[in-house]
Amino acid sequence: MEEIVIRNQDRLFRLSLAIMGNKADAEDVVQDVFVKVLCKRPVFKSDEHEIAWLITVTKNLCKSRLGTFWRKNVHLSDQLLSSYPAQNGRQYELLETVMTLPAKYRIVIHLFYYEGYSTGEIAKMTKQKESTVRQQMTRARGLLKKYLESEEQLS
Repeated sequence: MEEIVIRNQDRLFRLSLAIMGNKADAEDVVQDVFVKVLCKRPVFKSDEHEIAWLITVTKNLCKSRLGTFWRKNVHLSDQLLSSYPAQNGRQYELLETVMTLPAKYRIVIHLFYYEGYSTGEIAKMTKQKESTVRQQMTRARGLLKKYLESEEQLS
C-alpha cells in the first residue's frame, strides 16, 4: 500500500486539484482514494491498470463532491498551488485561467497537458468516447484562447 501511495499521491493530488479547485478538497479526495484502495484491495494487472483505476476513482470522487448541495450553492475561490510547474508569470496566468474552466474541461486539459496522456487514454479513463474528449479539448482551448485574447486587449 505504501508503494502505491508513494508512486501516485502527487499525480492524484494534481488531478483532484485541477478538478476541485482548492487544496483542502483535493487533499480530502486523495485521502478517500487511498481509503478505497485499502478497503477494496484491487489487484492490478500492470502499472497502467493501476494508474487508470486510481485516476478513474479520483475523477468519480471529485465529481461526486462537486455535485453536493454545498459546492453547487457556495462560491469557492480557486487556489493555484506550487505543485503545478509555472516558471514565469505568463505560465502562472495560464494555470490560473485553466482553473477557471468547468471541471469537465479541467480534467481533460490536466490529463493531456500535465500528465501526458493521449486522447484515447483519457477516453478510457473517463469512460467517454474519444471524440467527446477531443471535443472537450477543443472547447477548453477555445475558452482559454478567448480569455487570453480579452486579457491582452485590456493590457
